[in-house]
Amino acid sequence: MQRREFIAGLGGAAAWPVVAHAQQSATPVIGYLTARSSESDLAMMAAFRRGLAEIVYAEGRNVAIEYRFADGQFDRVPALFAELTGRHVAVLVLAGSFAGFGDDGVRLLRSSQIPIVFNIGGDPVRAGLVASYNRPGGNMTGISTLVGSVTPKHIGLLHEVVPSAKTIALLIGLPNTSDIVERGRIRIEGEAREAAAALGLQLLVHYAPTEGGIDAAFAAINQQRAEALVVYTSPFFVTRAKLIASLAGRYRMPTIYPRREFAEAGGLISYGYDVADGYRQMGNYAGRILKGEKAGDLPVFQPTKFELVINLKTARALRFEIPDKVLALADEVIE
Repeated sequence: MQRREFIAGLGGAAAWPVVAHAQQSATPVIGYLTARSSESDLAMMAAFRRGLAEIVYAEGRNVAIEYRFADGQFDRVPALFAELTGRHVAVLVLAGSFAGFGDDGVRLLRSSQIPIVFNIGGDPVRAGLVASYNRPGGNMTGISTLVGSVTPKHIGLLHEVVPSAKTIALLIGLPNTSDIVERGRIRIEGEAREAAAALGLQLLVHYAPTEGGIDAAFAAINQQRAEALVVYTSPFFVTRAKLIASLAGRYRMPTIYPRREFAEAGGLISYGYDVADGYRQMGNYAGRILKGEKAGDLPVFQPTKFELVINLKTARALRFEIPDKVLALADEVIE
């Protein structure tokens, strides 16, 4: 590309404070960029707007929001980013987009003059995005869900649900686009293998960063006689939640997912952080930055609310019985 467009966009952003001053005195513009789709982000955007409203900002009244969606295609992210920087946005929200930037892009993000509110599944300090959780410094802050650290919990829950299973699979949808993503993939796989070994389970790891790869991965997992499956979150997988849930049903594979969207799409069980609360916090941060606070002064938010959702309708279709002790832990049961 896109790399040239991306760099050019950031170069233009360097002059942003001067150019945008008059714009901000009227109606400030927030850029919202996600590697997911408009359909998959509906609930998240609503939560984001609720967070803005807490700081007395309402879309269409005293703030405008420019949305860009990569529809699960990570290679589109840099060009969409360049479009938003060209709009001289007052705040840029990166909602699950880091895997699309690559190492050059991440370095340039850190040098941008635009305040950035991010959502990252890894450790932003280790990734070099911020100096620390409490005092990020620079131009970025946001939420860190550290979703890889939930994977051992997924494996433990799956073992409770299917105690007879001795071979389980882990499906990851992150592309190998940068050192940051590769370190994340290594960490996720390492945590999963350690958790599986502690329970005496054999773990099969499959990567599927493309739609054709999802079908092929399920076929391979079935051929290898895996008895249960853990799906690791990614923006690409969220946009294909119905496809993944339907394939798990076709292969009659007891599966645990990282977000409630999968259970709502027909997946058996989901366990993960309260996404709505996280995006509300991102909206809150964006509003506070519009009010004059610096992104680097706002601590990186780490979610403390987690939810277990069980789809009993799917369990009945699979003729699968969820143990009572697991049902008792559920925050929501879909009948």
